[in-house]
Amino acid sequence: MYLIGLTGGIASGKSTVAKRFGEHGAVVIDADQLARAAVAPGTAALAHVIEVFGDEVANTDGSLNRAALGAIVFGNPAALNLLNQIVHPAVRALSAQAIDVAERANPHVVVVYDVPLLVEASVGHPFDLIVVVHADAETRVRRMVELRGMNEADARSRIAAQAGDDERLAVADAVIDSTGSLDATLSQVDRLWKRKLRSHHDAHPEAAGAAADPSVGGAP
Repeated sequence: MYLIGLTGGIASGKSTVAKRFGEHGAVVIDADQLARAAVAPGTAALAHVIEVFGDEVANTDGSLNRAALGAIVFGNPAALNLLNQIVHPAVRALSAQAIDVAERANPHVVVVYDVPLLVEASVGHPFDLIVVVHADAETRVRRMVELRGMNEADARSRIAAQAGDDERLAVADAVIDSTGSLDATLSQVDRLWKRKLRSHHDAHPEAAGAAADPSVGGAP
């Protein structure tokens, strides 16, 4: 198995890069999907979240009221830290399981773990390569305003709540610069695949046959 950690700030184009890796034959595991699964109804993590933050963070059907929880933790570092102490270990357990499933299906598979909080959450997997998708803050603010309909203040707050660019770039083995066109971004992914991964992929052609099973997230 060849394990890639893929990260980047909000609106950096990380999902686009993850999808491209999937088109090349990688199995893509989406940390955001795992985070939702970690606090699904009936899970120990959700029960713990409700115990800590109160019944108001639960919907009547037993699911997590994300808006109510967000109102509590956004801008409150202490509350956010409490939440992370509950959710991050659950996500790490699910990601380890998903990676194991992919490797058992094909020992030579290329796995891309798409994880926005790779730096913040101390993910801890033994990555063979860490890829950071990077765009400057002004580019990302513009994307959030123009493509997601956010106001500028909210966009800047979202960026400020994440790790800084310097922190992410410090852990990068490879950087995809997504400030340019879509074609320019995708061509960088293609070159990286050819340079860093094709030798592994070609040495084990059966890796291409490992389609992304829904149980391990799939390409976003």
